[in-house]
Amino acid sequence: MIRPNRATQHLSGITAAILAGGLGTRLRSVVSDRPKVLAEVRGRPFLSYLLDQLAAAGIRYVVLCIGYLGEQVKAEFGNTYGGLHLVYSQESSPIGTAGALRWALPLFESDPVLVMNGDSFCQVELRDFFSWHLAQNANASLVLTEVRNMQRYGRVNVDVDGHVLSFVEKDERSGPGWINAGIYLINRRLLLTIPESGGVSLEEEMFPAWIDQGLYGYRSKGRFLDIGTPETYGIAEEFVFL
Repeated sequence: MIRPNRATQHLSGITAAILAGGLGTRLRSVVSDRPKVLAEVRGRPFLSYLLDQLAAAGIRYVVLCIGYLGEQVKAEFGNTYGGLHLVYSQESSPIGTAGALRWALPLFESDPVLVMNGDSFCQVELRDFFSWHLAQNANASLVLTEVRNMQRYGRVNVDVDGHVLSFVEKDERSGPGWINAGIYLINRRLLLTIPESGGVSLEEEMFPAWIDQGLYGYRSKGRFLDIGTPETYGIAEEFVFL
């Protein structure tokens, strides 16, 4: 297994994993014939923008965690994308975001692993995020982004050093706040604590369980987009990705 030197600031030896197995039920009224990572934005599948971001950061090896209609993702991208080598971890049934990572663990070749949600994009400098993660000696780090209205999202509370203090589930309150942007660095020792069976959620189960185990939040000012609903997907055409 490749273990990056803590002095390095490049990502070429890091495995990236993209969570692309979701059912996309909320988006089916506008994207019904494909997995949501293949939803078109400006004539391209949304997933291609995430792969561009990884390639620009120097990543070379990507594991795509696929499930619902996953064969379409394989057919679209194959084994290479630009300078990226792509491999696939196919779920036979929904096993949650954490379950997907546990299932794909044998394919990961680095410690930590860079994880991205397949239905969101955050304009963050991944090299800086990686350097920060190493400098904090974190076991897991989340990219956080500030939004004007938290009503659709859960809030993440951190202290001045970035330690995650708590997660607040989404509620009826509106207003600005810091939310999970769907990009993570997770060390192998924590990935091994994910149960091997059943559906397990990173956001709802594992992240709260890791609060006292070196979990940090990296605050980014980059623009954020998720395409999980018809409303948010509708503004994707106007979003500037890179």
